[in-house]
Amino acid sequence: MDRLQSMRVFAKVVEQGSFAGAAQVLDLSNAAVTRLVADLEEHLGTRLLNRTTRRLSLTETGSGYLTRVLQILREIDDAEASASAHAGKAAGTLRIYTHPGFQLELAKLLRDYADQYPEVVLDITASDKTPDLVAEGYDVGVYINFQKFDAGMIARQLANASVLLTASPEYIARHGAPESIEDIAKHACLSFSYSQLMHGCPSQQGVPENERPPVRSRVISNSGDLLREAALAGMGLMFRPSFALMDDIRSGRLVRLLPDRCLGKLGVSLVYPSRRMVPAKVRSFLNFMVERFPSPDADPWLGDTRVEEAALAA
Repeated sequence: MDRLQSMRVFAKVVEQGSFAGAAQVLDLSNAAVTRLVADLEEHLGTRLLNRTTRRLSLTETGSGYLTRVLQILREIDDAEASASAHAGKAAGTLRIYTHPGFQLELAKLLRDYADQYPEVVLDITASDKTPDLVAEGYDVGVYINFQKFDAGMIARQLANASVLLTASPEYIARHGAPESIEDIAKHACLSFSYSQLMHGCPSQQGVPENERPPVRSRVISNSGDLLREAALAGMGLMFRPSFALMDDIRSGRLVRLLPDRCLGKLGVSLVYPSRRMVPAKVRSFLNFMVERFPSPDADPWLGDTRVEEAALAA
């Protein structure tokens, strides 16, 4: 039995004063209306209506039940109206996951998004532990391409950041700057605690991982902020993606080393559960981010560095 449909029919029979009137308004047959009310009474184990050939009247139980039913139906109608309104309007809480390496860059974008969509509350979590978006209740995630996620998720690359090698002017003054990839092994390095980054230079196009020059790590951490502070303090060389370094490079706090070499790429992607029936708040964020990053294969922080690939053959 469809209990909700039976409740609606029962309320409509009382409103119209007859089974026939309710059937006409609801576009159902008289038999269907009679059956639904009878099924409801059987389910409840009590009579709701007194029936005569001329009129209907509520029983005492039916009168009390009708009051509650009307209240329930109003709440359901209000909930459906609210959901329908939000389906076309960006509003409510938008839960976003981001890799911590991208959190500062994301923060720079949020003011413009918030200005455009003032009714969206941004709930943002930064963690180097890759979440299960669906199980943990996130609407969308900003991922770096070494993170793994369920194959059923939808991914849209935003940009392809260049991996840069940097050091502080103080470090370079004391220890000099590497003149080649091989020279990096002679310097102290500040390394991320990811297996692919702790013991060797980031992947270079066309260079197998086991042939990459080793690095000599002085500091190892999963915190990009900590490694940045160590680099600014002159403790060693640091590999970071362009989105995390360009402010320091432009200000002179850090110096880009080996600028003619491509030291690797890190894709930045939006990840979300489904293309079907995407809520307006999620769709607004997806569209906003895609508009900000119109060339997913380029590096918007450094510029198009694909010309550097030719230097790899040198």
